[in-house]
Amino acid sequence: MIAIADERLARQIQFLLEIDGLKQVLRRSLILGSARRENSAEHSWHLAMLALILHEHANEPVDLLYTIKLLLIHDIVELDAGDTFAYDFEAGKSKAEREQDAAQRIFGLLPTDQAGELRALWEEYEGMQSAESRFANALDRLMPMFHNLADGGTTWQTGGVRPQFVADRAAAIGEGSAALATLAGEILRQAQANGLFGEAS
Repeated sequence: MIAIADERLARQIQFLLEIDGLKQVLRRSLILGSARRENSAEHSWHLAMLALILHEHANEPVDLLYTIKLLLIHDIVELDAGDTFAYDFEAGKSKAEREQDAAQRIFGLLPTDQAGELRALWEEYEGMQSAESRFANALDRLMPMFHNLADGGTTWQTGGVRPQFVADRAAAIGEGSAALATLAGEILRQAQANGLFGEAS
């Protein structure tokens, strides 16, 4: 561990070193054109890029920097809680409790003011009570859909995902962006037409 005399700076660096572990938290999605699964750090970066490019499609004007902050923070709890596959309904039962415990520990590494700020951002993302959090959630739900369409439905097929499961999860996209909800509907139609859910769907 790096020896740092300034306590505040030491805690900030400790937090930044700790979240390096997100690079080892694997998600179900494969990187396009590769057999390697993406990790949570890559996922958060890609969502931040989606916000940068697509924010004009939000239902309400959004603060872009604030939206990006939400997206960079939203999966930090996976460092302890792991990535819960959206369609693993059994694991989903304990997801909230696991993530609350993770938030307490991980954000608690920071100085008190920053711990409170980042915890509040994470809670805001989860609660979808602001235009930015609704749009951030819309992006998080949309990205795996076009990712699956582009890679032949690999995650859906290996996870035994049915079209109705995807439609149910995509329903909240409209709360952040009507335009992206329309796109999600078109993706689902194309995926079904192309047989991307497999015979069991």
